[in-house]
Amino acid sequence: MAAKPNSRTAVQAAQKRTQLTAVPAQPRDNSDATFDRLVYERVRLGIMSALAVRDELTFNELKSLFDVSDGNLSAHARKLEEAKYLTCTKTFEQRRPRTVYRLTALGKSALNRYLDHVEAVIKATRRT
Repeated sequence: MAAKPNSRTAVQAAQKRTQLTAVPAQPRDNSDATFDRLVYERVRLGIMSALAVRDELTFNELKSLFDVSDGNLSAHARKLEEAKYLTCTKTFEQRRPRTVYRLTALGKSALNRYLDHVEAVIKATRRT
C-alpha cells in the first residue's frame, strides 16, 4: 500500500511553483474596450496591421494579401468600418469600381491596445 502524501510536502511544492502574473483584459486607461475582441480575429487583425504600415490599400490588394473571398473580406471590413476603425472610399476608375481603405486614429489606438495586451502576455510567459 502506498503511503499518503504528507500535506506539508504538498504545500511546500505548491509554494515553489512559479507564480502566474495576471494580464489585464481591459485597458487601464478606462477607454471603451467594447471592440477589443473585434481586433482579435485573424482577417481583421491582418487588415488593421497592413493598414498600419501603408496609408491605404484597395479591396483587391487586401483580398490578395489574405487569400479570402470577396464576401468574407467585405464582411470583416464592414465590421471594422462600423466600429470606426477604418474608412472606406468607393470611386470609379475607368468605369471600374475602386474601393480604398484607410485606418483611422481610433483604429490605430485599438490596434496598439491589442498589441500592448499581446506584449504583456508574452512578457508574462517569458518570465517563467
